[in-house]
Amino acid sequence: MEAAVFEYHKEEDTVDIEAFQGGKQKLIQPTSLKDPKFEKLKEALVCWINSTLKTEHIVVQSLEEDLYDGLVLHHLLSRLAGVHVSVEDIALTSPAQIHKLEVILEELDSRLGLQDSSQIKWNVKLIHNKDLLATIHLLVAMVRSFQPELELPPNVKVEVVVIEVTGSGIRSEVQTEILTEEGDSGPDSPSNTEREDPIEQLLKLEAHKVNTVKKAILHFVNQNMSTMGLQVADMDKQFADGVILLLLIGQLEGFFIPLYDFNLTPVNHSEMIQNVTLALDLLNDMGLHMSSVEPQDIVSQDVTATLKVLYALFKKHKEKK
Repeated sequence: MEAAVFEYHKEEDTVDIEAFQGGKQKLIQPTSLKDPKFEKLKEALVCWINSTLKTEHIVVQSLEEDLYDGLVLHHLLSRLAGVHVSVEDIALTSPAQIHKLEVILEELDSRLGLQDSSQIKWNVKLIHNKDLLATIHLLVAMVRSFQPELELPPNVKVEVVVIEVTGSGIRSEVQTEILTEEGDSGPDSPSNTEREDPIEQLLKLEAHKVNTVKKAILHFVNQNMSTMGLQVADMDKQFADGVILLLLIGQLEGFFIPLYDFNLTPVNHSEMIQNVTLALDLLNDMGLHMSSVEPQDIVSQDVTATLKVLYALFKKHKEKK
C-alpha cells in the first residue's frame, strides 16, 4: 500500500484527476514513511488494537489494509465504548462496507466529541480507500478519548503533499501534518502529569505515605486470600513467581484457573515468567492494560511494577464494593 501511494510522485506517472476532483488529497512523503518515530507510532497503534481485541481473536498487521472494511473499528467501538451498532459483523461487498463505516464513524465522531467538522481528519471515503494518514488520525483520537493513560510516541509529524484540482489545473504544496503532540507523553508536560500512573506519583511521596498505601493494598490482598489459607507478608517478594498473583486474580474475578495452565510450584526463572505472563494476559482480558509492566519486572521483584499490578486490582474491586 505504501509503495503504491508514492507512485504518484514519479515523474513518469500521471495523477488520477478523478480521484482528486472536488477536493484535496494528502499523500505522505516517502521520507516520512521511513521516519523511526512514525514507524514506532504505527507499531504502537497495531499493538494497542491487538491487545484490546485479543479476546475477539482479531489480529491486525497493517493499519491501512486491515481497517478499511469496518470490522476492526466495529469491535473497537464495542469493546472501548460498550456501543453495539446494528450492522453486520462481516461486510463483504464495497457498498456494505461503506454503509457499515458510515454507521460506525457517525457513532465514533459523536463519542469522540468532535461535532466541529474541522477537527475531523477522516471520513468514510478515506478510511475505505485505505488512507493511512486518515486511519492514524482516527486511531490516535480513539486512544486519547478511550484510553488516555496509554502512552503514544510524542511529537510525531509527517510531511505531506497536498494536491488540489481546480478549474485552472492542479496545485500542490508540501505541509507538515501533526499526528501526536510534543507534550502527549513528555515527562514535563502538564497533561502527562495528570495522566501519570498513580503508583509513579505515590513513590515520589514521603516514605510513610508510601507505606500507608502499601499496607492498605496488603490488607486487601490478605482479605481475599484468607479463604484459601494463604497470607502475604512480603509484598515485594511473594508475587515474583506469579503463583499468588494468579490465585488472587481468580479469587477476585470468580473463576478457577486450571492447574495445568500454570506452574503451581515453579522451580526456575522460565516457569516464573510463564506464570506472570499468564497473569498479565488475564489482566489485559479484564480491561486492566498494564502496558508499562513486563513479566520480567515482576519476576525480578521490581517494587514499582508489582505495586502497579496490585493497585489496578485493588482499585477495580474496591470500587465494586
